[in-house]
Amino acid sequence: MNIFKKASVSTYIKADQKLSKSLTTRDLIGLGIGAVIGTGIFILPGHEAANHAGPAVAIAFLLAAIVSGMVGMAYAEFSSAMPIAGSAYSFGSIIYGEMVGWLLGWSLILEYFLAVSAEATGFASYFNNNILSAIGINIPKALQNGPMEGGVINITAVVIILLITAIILQGTNLSKKIENWAVIIKVAIIILFICIGIFYVKANNYVPFYPKEFHSIPFGMGGISTAAATVFFAFIGFDALAANSAETIDPGKNVVRGIIGTVIIAVILYVSFSLVLTGIVNYKQLNVDDPAAFALQLIHLTAWNKLITVGALIGIFTAMVTMFIGGSRLVYALGRDGLLPKKMGTVSKKHSVPSNAIIIAAIIQAIFAGLVPLTQLASLINAGTLIAFTFISFGVIKLRHRKDIKNNGFKMPFYPFLPIIAGVFSIYFILMLPNVTKISVGIWTIIGFIVYFVYGIRKSKLQNNN
Repeated sequence: MNIFKKASVSTYIKADQKLSKSLTTRDLIGLGIGAVIGTGIFILPGHEAANHAGPAVAIAFLLAAIVSGMVGMAYAEFSSAMPIAGSAYSFGSIIYGEMVGWLLGWSLILEYFLAVSAEATGFASYFNNNILSAIGINIPKALQNGPMEGGVINITAVVIILLITAIILQGTNLSKKIENWAVIIKVAIIILFICIGIFYVKANNYVPFYPKEFHSIPFGMGGISTAAATVFFAFIGFDALAANSAETIDPGKNVVRGIIGTVIIAVILYVSFSLVLTGIVNYKQLNVDDPAAFALQLIHLTAWNKLITVGALIGIFTAMVTMFIGGSRLVYALGRDGLLPKKMGTVSKKHSVPSNAIIIAAIIQAIFAGLVPLTQLASLINAGTLIAFTFISFGVIKLRHRKDIKNNGFKMPFYPFLPIIAGVFSIYFILMLPNVTKISVGIWTIIGFIVYFVYGIRKSKLQNNN
């Protein structure tokens, strides 16, 4: 057995032929904005401003967006050269070998599943606190929180995951139609918040812009760096876009357009939103799960508060759809290659989707969302993202040296400097993550190696294809 045996592009392309190619640039931007503009914008700016960066949280989002944009171009080059499902897992298996590919796939399973679960608990928080309470419906406390928060199960989070499961099982056409319309609505509501909120900004809320209590190593930038590392949770949509390469029309052009379009729109909205939010409310008050709605309540704009809640719900919903699709395609790819049970790698004839992978993803995500609180989920997500970002960035250099892989589409500019810079920054942000996150992901990685050596390497199609 050779754990560094490399998969072939042609094998993956042949295996993915049953997937329907229907996604355009507009659809990919819709999916990208759907993933990026979700819990990241409606919840994280408040927590990160209060705990790590103050009003300089806007700078943290800008840094995360710049690095994500660079890495996004690396993903786009891979997608152009290899229009296959599985994203970083499949790319890693071809460039680095099976074990590294498995490590990336295992890391991304944690990322995708926990991301959907975290989005679901964020959705439940907004829905229960701002919609149900407004119409006089009070869910029992036991059904609002999981055991770690003194309850039994977060029933709203579970229900929204089951609803999205039903939508995704109907195929990409229905998913993308819902996604495209929802993205337009939520972006419009965010812009509305920025335009209204700017009139209530108080300049003294920006002083100090980067509070001294957050200054730490390196170079006093520790607070901003930790916030940036944490808000990478908002930018994991790039991997989800690449995960849909096999279902994209002309991926050599459309994937990079989708990624760059997503980056530009996301950075404008995130930075503007963060600046307005911290201008309306002092950063010390923003450690809440619904900061935008909270800010509007403070300035007595109750009607606008309900509108921003609707925007948040739509935003989180679309983020869940994108991440759910990305995660299920990853499970499908692992099943396709024999590293997980082969039933995970089958595609339903009726809707041309990996239905078994979708159902397994739904069960696991619903369990996490129902039982584990948002803060615990969010803290684990970013490490998987940044590990994938590191390998994909440096992987561009190895890809260029592969004479057997032709790429007539997009190529990352300023080679080899930009891939190296993107990889180094990804490693830096891994180091800036909280210690509990690094320890938890270390444990997850050890479990992944055990699964690979006990099951995956024996069942792997690549290993058994002599």
